Amino acid sequence: MTAGVAPSGGWQKTIGVLNVRWHKVALWGFMVIVLAHWAEHVTQAIQIWGLGWPRPKAKGVLGLAFPWLVTSEWLHYGYALIMLIGLVTLRHGFVGRARSWWSAAMWIQVWHHLEHLLLLLQALTGAYLLGAKQPTSILQLAFPTSRVEIHLFYNAVVFVPMMVAMYYHLRPRPEERTLMRCTCIAAPAPAG
Repeated sequence: MTAGVAPSGGWQKTIGVLNVRWHKVALWGFMVIVLAHWAEHVTQAIQIWGLGWPRPKAKGVLGLAFPWLVTSEWLHYGYALIMLIGLVTLRHGFVGRARSWWSAAMWIQVWHHLEHLLLLLQALTGAYLLGAKQPTSILQLAFPTSRVEIHLFYNAVVFVPMMVAMYYHLRPRPEERTLMRCTCIAAPAPAG
């Protein structure tokens, strides 16, 4: 198997194409989704800490228009799943240092996804963790009034290694460049 490329055949062939010919486009599309999500969280943080809104009223931009949507565990779980799928799928296009950092973001997102799955299952069943009055994540057991901060924390610890991976991916070392099969680096390596 060529480094940085998924093996061919069916779904794996699609992943291979996404990580070779379409890697750059797929990465930028994925980044648009990630940054839109960050914009929601930053807006919510501004509403709480900048504007002094009570937490139940601070729902970001989407929540102002669709408050029922933002309080839905389905929305949060769906985003966590999309993040996980994106991180797993696009990982095949990374090599060297970039792949290590992208993999770190992916494994942190695995945990973040499991936390959202736990929240969704509680919302669907009405059986809340350890007798809580609402769906509660593992980290919320230690910090019960800090759901906004916990979510900002989870998103940051996934986002930071993603950005480091992108930096290394777009600025590979010469030995990493020779392993890359995607079009993210169009210019040839400098001579010397």
